[in-house]
Amino acid sequence: MQSGGVPPARLAETLEARIRDAEVEFHRAYWDSQVDSTDEANRRRVELELELRRIKGDADALGAVSAALAGEVHDPVVKRQLEVLKLSLTGNQMDEAEREQMVSLSSAVESEFASHRPLVDGKRVSDNEIDELLRSSDDSDERRRAWEASKEIGAVVAGRVRELARVRNRMARNLGFADYYRMSLELQEIDETWLYALFDDLADATNDAFKSWKGDLDERLSRRFGATEIYPWHYADPFFQSLPPDGRVRLDPLLGDSSAPDLAVRTFAGWNIDLAPVIDASDLFPRANKCQHAFCLDVDRSGNDVRILANVVPGEYWTEVMLHESGHAAYDVSIDRHLPYLLRRASHIFVTEAAALLSGRLVRDPVWLETIAGIDGGQVRSIEGDLRCAASTQALLFARWCMVMTHFERALYADPEADLDSRWWELVEHFQLVPRPPGRSAPDWAAKIHLAVAPVYYHNYLLGDMLASQLAATIRAEVGGLLGVPAAGEVLVDRLFRPGNLMRWDALIEQATGRALRADDLAEELQTVRA
Repeated sequence: MQSGGVPPARLAETLEARIRDAEVEFHRAYWDSQVDSTDEANRRRVELELELRRIKGDADALGAVSAALAGEVHDPVVKRQLEVLKLSLTGNQMDEAEREQMVSLSSAVESEFASHRPLVDGKRVSDNEIDELLRSSDDSDERRRAWEASKEIGAVVAGRVRELARVRNRMARNLGFADYYRMSLELQEIDETWLYALFDDLADATNDAFKSWKGDLDERLSRRFGATEIYPWHYADPFFQSLPPDGRVRLDPLLGDSSAPDLAVRTFAGWNIDLAPVIDASDLFPRANKCQHAFCLDVDRSGNDVRILANVVPGEYWTEVMLHESGHAAYDVSIDRHLPYLLRRASHIFVTEAAALLSGRLVRDPVWLETIAGIDGGQVRSIEGDLRCAASTQALLFARWCMVMTHFERALYADPEADLDSRWWELVEHFQLVPRPPGRSAPDWAAKIHLAVAPVYYHNYLLGDMLASQLAATIRAEVGGLLGVPAAGEVLVDRLFRPGNLMRWDALIEQATGRALRADDLAEELQTVRA
């Protein structure tokens, strides 16, 4: 497409229509491939992703958009459309062979994760079953076998993940970037120096608290298992990213068989956000050949076809996940539908993550437990202090885990040929204080699906946690609380959700909270961690 004399508004409208039609069709195929991972569903998903990437890879379209932005664009909505287009088009400039290889590799890895069920003691098990065993088993050998099984998928996909990094790097370097990691940050409108300085400050601020808390946890685990050394399988999840039962109040007995989807609907109804249609359109319970993870998908940005995929079983973990994914959904259904299609999306990945993380945290909120989950007020008040500590400790634990992933991914793209197995454990030992098992030599890093199918994403979780704390502080200061206060929903919808991608994330955060994004509120919350 040549720029010629096409007015900027007409250029944006034409390109938007091409992208919209292909994107919606791809979203439907993607959903089908995740709820039932068949060869046919995966083949169609790959075909449509390739077609979408071809459309976004139109070099003439990028040239026309760049030319338009180099001139004067008086309409701020049109200008933002063109800015968003330029970012998306730039990230898809590659030759057809690279495009096919990238999509094929990523899709193959995703299919492996969807269908893989490792063996534990002769039985094929799901992620949920491994997580349950790590939460409940007192047998160290059984736990070790389960943990090792959770990493099996890493050896299956590691070669393809490295190759993905090579292909992505070639594409990025052809566009003049140092590597794919740095290109991705720039196209996400994030400054790398700012990002790592922010994370380094948070790491420094949490080192002592984390060391103290984990030392106490390890002592209790040593007593529980009669072990002189504590290894990764002694913790309650395969990556030590979730708060273990040994370090918190367990909410599973209190929640009992409560319906996580129903709790999510009731939660958002309190903010005047109706998620019942989302739940009706979703696929929420586990079965064979279905993706074992969770995500929210806005199929067509109309507000009428937002879906959640989950694998809900009773208990705290999946209740938190449902609240998290419902936070994404609430954002999607609340965006102003008068905006152009390109701007009917979150202002940034981490801004929608902030909405999701803010929502997921409610599972440990005393007010939520009493008013939404219906737990006896006396029971809740008796554990209120422990709940606050549990919430802070979960945030601390997850922050340290995010630092592992963020630093590792930068290393992956800096040198895909490096000894990544060792680099992974160096970072785990440094940030999480979890020792590498003696003699362990395996691509355990590749067992994290995000590295292949959601590249250069993980830093957004930690930025989202920071923003979630900043939003919560703003809302409490202005309207008195998050729950039981309809005005809290108005703040979220009017200031954060409704504007969509009409402005850059930094301008949106200034508008929503009155100040730039900082780690202060999150760091303050982490001070209530108790060893």
